[in-house]
Amino acid sequence: MEGHLLVAIRCRRCPSKPAERVLLAERGLSTTSTQATIYNTGTDTQAPTTPGTPTASNVTSSSVSLSWTASTDNVGVTGYDVVRVSGSTETVVASPSTNSASVTGLTASTAYSFAVYAKDAAGNRSTRSNTVAVTTSGTGTGGCTAAYRITNSWPGGFQAEVVVTNGSTASTAWTASWTFANGQTITQLWSGQDTASGASHSVRNLSYNGNLAPNATTSFGFTGTWNNTANAVPTVSCSRS
Repeated sequence: MEGHLLVAIRCRRCPSKPAERVLLAERGLSTTSTQATIYNTGTDTQAPTTPGTPTASNVTSSSVSLSWTASTDNVGVTGYDVVRVSGSTETVVASPSTNSASVTGLTASTAYSFAVYAKDAAGNRSTRSNTVAVTTSGTGTGGCTAAYRITNSWPGGFQAEVVVTNGSTASTAWTASWTFANGQTITQLWSGQDTASGASHSVRNLSYNGNLAPNATTSFGFTGTWNNTANAVPTVSCSRS
């Protein structure tokens, strides 16, 4: 009899031996002062723990896959709300029951920020996770696209990855280019050759990763510095031959 409280109250005015009345109430029951006052809400007010920071993968021109460390709850986590964060505005873009989601309907060559809330059956919602920054790849026929994402961050430093996806024909070389907006610098780069000019960077392939079959992918990564205030994800262009 879930959600109810079963109570037996002894009758004081019965002419013969005392009897009992059985009362059924919706979680709470209030009787007269000559009998008893009973109250038991059983309400769950404890929110789930904060989800882990989302990790982005399979970034395309219109979608991204997100996953995160699952939350825990005293009763049980029933699902999550994935939100797109833009300044102080949050928009729910997915509500999965597990700790992963695919976000679709995105715009090509656009920077996004996503975060996650956990929720339980009582309607309690966790605090928001940290955000993950993602830039969708560009569009093109026969060319290539490049998707930039921040994979790790710490005070004064960060690590990023750029995934280059070839177009519909084979290529022998590629170049990914972008301009930092917040004074970021690159300290170490691998799987590519960087040419820098101020805040602008052009990374071309090395000898072993320039040849790409149609629709094949490769990637390069780097560590860098940032100002601990802003680390905007740049829009990356891609060219190939």
